[in-house]
Amino acid sequence: MVFKSHMFQALDEARAAGVRGEVPVGAVVVAPDGRVVAAAGNRTRELCDPSAHAEMLAIRAACAAAGSERLTGHDLYVTLEPCAMCAAVIAAARIARLYYGAADPKSGGVAHGARVFSHPQAHHVPQIYDGIGAEDSAALLRTFFAAARDSAAKG
Repeated sequence: MVFKSHMFQALDEARAAGVRGEVPVGAVVVAPDGRVVAAAGNRTRELCDPSAHAEMLAIRAACAAAGSERLTGHDLYVTLEPCAMCAAVIAAARIARLYYGAADPKSGGVAHGARVFSHPQAHHVPQIYDGIGAEDSAALLRTFFAAARDSAAKG
């Protein structure tokens, strides 16, 4: 089988989140047969829900579509390294492969910070591929936060 990245769709979700005033992070869940079964961008502000990260929303939608709390064999593409909360849900959902773009030294939970998958308490560890679309992902975040700083400075 030929590898096909779905990071472009996760980036589209991230861009849409940024337009909504959310931190521009997007996620896509792909079924074992290659179909995209869920896609989402951050909605924490819109939903007044600190757990409404792109990964959480996409995993919730994919689980609902599958009629199961497990997504065995599924892939998750996300534009930013998942935080510890999202990494724990990725493990609980039994995601097979995690592809992420930009590293997150401040709040990441995979390669930084809590490193959720390195603990014996992690019930499942997905295959992890980082740096997929990292430049585009990081550029979206830099632009968003620079605009937020400029807006705050103006008043």
